[in-house]
Amino acid sequence: MPSAHAATATGPVSATAGVSSATTETVVTEGQVKEAAPGGVIRYPSVTSCLTVTVQLRSGGAVGAHASLFQVPGELRSDEILDRVKSVVGPRAVTDVEVRGAVGAWHPSYFTKAIEAYGAGEEVPVPTGPDFAGLTTTVAQALGVPDDAVTVKDVPDGDQTVEVSGAH
Repeated sequence: MPSAHAATATGPVSATAGVSSATTETVVTEGQVKEAAPGGVIRYPSVTSCLTVTVQLRSGGAVGAHASLFQVPGELRSDEILDRVKSVVGPRAVTDVEVRGAVGAWHPSYFTKAIEAYGAGEEVPVPTGPDFAGLTTTVAQALGVPDDAVTVKDVPDGDQTVEVSGAH
């Protein structure tokens, strides 16, 4: 059974239907980390085998990351993503962290050692199923937040849109 912080989306994840054209949209593609303004949205296009990490900031705004199983040329590897997120967040207080995507395709260790980092003859860990608790713990530890601040959701393939909070 998944941890208390796990959820499975059963319907479409996109929230663009009610988004005003005046809303600021920040697009975060594979291997990228970007900051989004309060009240805007973060759009993660084409999430298939990826995981997204959205960190909502107490002061408003969010930091979004799109972690890819395999490195996109010129972008961050999966084992660089969380360090970059932590760097962009800096000393600001975090209200919550949401991890979404292809949970069953991810071994939590991919955030600490990317698939590309394994040499010839080294065995790459393969997930045996969704590891909600492992992803929760790995992301929480890397970002320096409590486990209960992290929620992991397995969502269907496609674009993801996340609303960015205002100040709390």
